Amino acid sequence: MKKVRFTQIEGGQGFWALLAILGAVIVAGLGAVYYMEHNGHWVTGMNNQIVWGMPHVFAIFLIVAASGALNVASIGSVFGKTMYKPLAPLSGLLAITLLAGGLAVLVLDLGRPDRLIVAMTTYNFKSIFAWNVILYTGFMVIVAAYLWTMLDRSMKKFSGKVGFVAFLWRLILTTGTGSIFGFLVSRQAFDEAIMAPMFVVMSFSFGLAAFLLVLMVTYRMTERPLGDAVLFRLKNLLGVFVGGVLYFVLAYHLMNLYATEHHGVEAFILRDGGIFTALFWVVQIGLGSLLPLALLYHPATSKSRSMIATAAALVILGGFAQVYVIVIGGQAYPMTIFPGFEATSSFADGAVNSYSPTLAEVLLGFAGIAITLAATAVALKLLRFLPESLGDEQVVAKAEDSAAVKAAA
Repeated sequence: MKKVRFTQIEGGQGFWALLAILGAVIVAGLGAVYYMEHNGHWVTGMNNQIVWGMPHVFAIFLIVAASGALNVASIGSVFGKTMYKPLAPLSGLLAITLLAGGLAVLVLDLGRPDRLIVAMTTYNFKSIFAWNVILYTGFMVIVAAYLWTMLDRSMKKFSGKVGFVAFLWRLILTTGTGSIFGFLVSRQAFDEAIMAPMFVVMSFSFGLAAFLLVLMVTYRMTERPLGDAVLFRLKNLLGVFVGGVLYFVLAYHLMNLYATEHHGVEAFILRDGGIFTALFWVVQIGLGSLLPLALLYHPATSKSRSMIATAAALVILGGFAQVYVIVIGGQAYPMTIFPGFEATSSFADGAVNSYSPTLAEVLLGFAGIAITLAATAVALKLLRFLPESLGDEQVVAKAEDSAAVKAAA
């Protein structure tokens, strides 16, 4: 069998320039945190009606994408697809760094980050948020152990078993994240059991798009061979996941339209919601779903690497729009306090809630992305996560040799 050789990336001028840019973004995000903490959250666009703002959109996207980024490693170790195994270490690394970036945004947006100690030491098991503290920390530990079994030859025999545990844990984690919204019965847009499986499929799409972009950019910057066999397999898989997200979005809205009590919120999101309607139809469905599918499968663009990278970037853009519509749009629609009656008062009951994200919130969100990318870059520089070559002759030959060994056995 041909062995895949893993190496670190070299730290040239491009590497240090990238770290300097990401460091500047992180510093700007920390400045935004200081500004919001020093002055209070009244300086943000968040208010008593919309308590989850733009930082939560970034955090939820990164956390959901973290689960999906591990999908590549799971396909290799759990489902035995040899072609994906050389990609497994990068997949595990990106899962950890994406989760770290998302949790950093959440912690820094608390206003009192020290209160995290209370959440870690006092548990209310009736709260889905308490479950998620365990799920997130457990995910970090399990994926770290998974990486150990992949990178240490003496631990290689445990890779399949640990990979299976990581696969199950990531499904539970994303189910828990989706259940945050599914369990909120007070919000018309959230109260749906389909939220949990929809978030699982969203993680597949967002995580693979992020993985594909990082893989293509890293191999281009380090001038390493990246063959068509791996790239086209990943882009076809991305298309399947994008189609899966479209299916669940369609099912979610059809279920809501079937129930009369949800007609109001459906009209708000699909027709009368202003910015939310525009984000849904133009960015989430048009730019983030239909256009990437066309780029990934149309004969004129499906073989172009620039078009594949564009499709992956559009999926990420559409993912942010989808999370924004779910989180912010769901809070903007007024709560039904007295079903069957119209409620009006000086407390804006029955009125659509307004929200405009501030620069500080956006900077904090981008700082989370910068933390993810900086941690990934440093890890690639220090440890051997990347195969020296993913050329067709290397990957295809390894897959064929592995198939021959299995047939002989």
